[in-house]
Amino acid sequence: MSKKGSLINVGIGMTLGAHMTPISRNYIENADVVFVAASDSLIEQWVMSMNKDVRSLQGYYQEGMSRMITYRNVIHDIMLEVRAGKKVCGAFYGHPGVFSWAPHELIKTAQAEGYKSHMEPGVSAEDCLYVDLALDPGKVGCAHFEATQFMTNKRIYDSSAYLILWQIGIAGDKTLTLFSTDAKHRQVLVDLLLQKYPKDHSVILYECAVLPTQSPRIDRIALKDLAKQQVSLKTTLVLPPFEKRKTNEEIIKQLEML
Repeated sequence: MSKKGSLINVGIGMTLGAHMTPISRNYIENADVVFVAASDSLIEQWVMSMNKDVRSLQGYYQEGMSRMITYRNVIHDIMLEVRAGKKVCGAFYGHPGVFSWAPHELIKTAQAEGYKSHMEPGVSAEDCLYVDLALDPGKVGCAHFEATQFMTNKRIYDSSAYLILWQIGIAGDKTLTLFSTDAKHRQVLVDLLLQKYPKDHSVILYECAVLPTQSPRIDRIALKDLAKQQVSLKTTLVLPPFEKRKTNEEIIKQLEML
């Protein structure tokens, strides 16, 4: 039997007022307390118009402090309200389960303690990327990696498919304390990619629009010029296919014999 308190983590999407589902809005409006994490103060104000008790999570983030400490502080304070028997809603920009450790950990913690909890999806940066770049991931394939994980692990990837690297603005940061890294860190990434791609390979720096009045950032550059570009936490690197797909004739023959 579940306890009185509850926790619902919802996605508010990427663009102000455009990407949140009706059920997520309903959870925000009917919660006793809402914790909001948004990429823009206007989005936070929009969420605050839906409920009388909305608390921003932005103040928890401080450069120089490990983000794991931040996340655990967030979890601690949100769970205090759940344990107090309140209907709690976590409103996270984009999708609450994408590049967001705390919402997953919150759900695990709440469920382990016997509280009713689940997530509701929202439109993510990945969803926006597909439409803004007219990219169909099913056409030639698509691989996604967080930039630092890609750099620090020996990942096997296919240059005949799209390669998408997230959070290149903090590429190379293993401390979890920085809001940005410099050109030297990005050059390490460039050198790694040059093992499979030519230096003049055209790549894309992408940022989705946060406000309806904005346009997405879609900058096409040569791979060799990546390190000197202005990037942020929102910037995603997209590498279109370089090699042609290699047909697996043995599998084709097996299928034809079926």
